[in-house]
Amino acid sequence: MDRRTLLKTASAASLLPLATPAHAAAAGRPIKLGLVAPLTGPLAAFAEPDPFVLSLVRARLANGIVIAGQTHPVQIIERDSQSSSSRASEVASDLILKDKIDLMLVANTADTVNPVSDQCEANEVPCISTDAPWQPVYFGRGATPAKGFDWTYHFFWGMDDIIAVFIDHWNTLPTNKVVGGLWSNDIEGNSISDAKTGFPPALVKAGYKLVDPGRFPPGARDFSAQIAKFKAAKTEILTGVMTPPDFTTFWQQAAQQGLKPKIATFGKALLFPSAVEALGPGANNLSCEVWWSPNHPFTSSLIPGLKAADLASRYSAASKKQWTQPLGFKFALFEVAYDALTRAKSLDAKAIAEAVRATNVQTIVGPVRWAGQPVKNVTVTPLVGGQWRKGAQHPYDLVIVNNNHAPQIPVAGKLEPLPA
Repeated sequence: MDRRTLLKTASAASLLPLATPAHAAAAGRPIKLGLVAPLTGPLAAFAEPDPFVLSLVRARLANGIVIAGQTHPVQIIERDSQSSSSRASEVASDLILKDKIDLMLVANTADTVNPVSDQCEANEVPCISTDAPWQPVYFGRGATPAKGFDWTYHFFWGMDDIIAVFIDHWNTLPTNKVVGGLWSNDIEGNSISDAKTGFPPALVKAGYKLVDPGRFPPGARDFSAQIAKFKAAKTEILTGVMTPPDFTTFWQQAAQQGLKPKIATFGKALLFPSAVEALGPGANNLSCEVWWSPNHPFTSSLIPGLKAADLASRYSAASKKQWTQPLGFKFALFEVAYDALTRAKSLDAKAIAEAVRATNVQTIVGPVRWAGQPVKNVTVTPLVGGQWRKGAQHPYDLVIVNNNHAPQIPVAGKLEPLPA
């Protein structure tokens, strides 16, 4: 997407580059921001909004950032993790050691966030991350409640939040309370299905019975064994954490083999309109978590007056695609980065890390403030529940149906059962 297309989708005033104060000194060296994302591979849907976001941010920061009275041009260097943790670690190392970045930005599941954050922590480079439940990012990297990290800071919701939202979903419809769980054998799947801190104990406490056939390998092509166990146990609710391609395989096989639950609520897999549309009629009334939407009542700090609905509509106008949840959080990464850099006393790594740590900013996804949180490197963002319904402009629209834990975000309906 070129600048001309971008300007057509936004008001001229809000896209004017940040003004450079008259007292600013001559231009300093470029500020280098590294960005690691899964541009290809099974997680590529998470990075679909990146070209739009980068165009928007580059236009907004065209006049640079003033730090300690000196104006610095901004360079954003994006690298493809190829949806591989090892590749994410490799490109992060290159950004740090070869490109000499000043600040790392990373998102799109713990498989991307964790290896990049580990490289930053090891090399003492400030890092801001999002778009992965915080427990796998924090505890999964070896932190404890008493001892966290010095260089890596994360904003997103947690496993306790998604568990609560899913159970709230299911409590609204009559079922036999038998839940079939399908979790992938990866960082997020193992964390959310943990026997002590994940879904299993929470389900028991809420009065549900869990049917757990065990972890499946990402990229699995045959779910017949799991489907047979769910049918034998008469499961009326299905849940899990899967990539979109894995869920498509499972859902098609479930239909072919006669598995007909009343509710199916899956994390990660059902976030994207393109993945839902690929399911055809079988997508109607599938449900999932909602981290961000055009209905979220938040306004940007980077582009004054830009609301969540504005960002979504501009994205759709420029890309000719339906809005997607990672759009808000990818944009928020740059909001937080800009806020921290404008407060940094210098481009020294410690000065930037100190500014990140002291963040207290309103973003398009809500407030981000690390001070006063349960653990020092995490701030929690709101989470609600949604359901895919047949739409007017698009094949399916994501309707918010549960806001028990974030009442500031309005609902637009109630959870409905899957077609019989």
